[in-house]
Amino acid sequence: MKFVKKAVGLFAVANVALFAVFFFDLDGKLLFNVVEPFLKDHYDNMERVDVLNKEYDVNKYPKYEA
Repeated sequence: MKFVKKAVGLFAVANVALFAVFFFDLDGKLLFNVVEPFLKDHYDNMERVDVLNKEYDVNKYPKYEA
């Protein structure tokens, strides 16, 4: 009986905690305030190939073999 009471109590606490995360949108706030700035800093500083300055050659095609 002691184990059942502990399991029900643990389930109730977990249910309340998950409801608070859902109700206050804590996961979205975490993503917006913590994860997104980190990803922005990372991906904005990446070196990229500028496709507008790339030389365009009309007669150069890749070799396709069937």
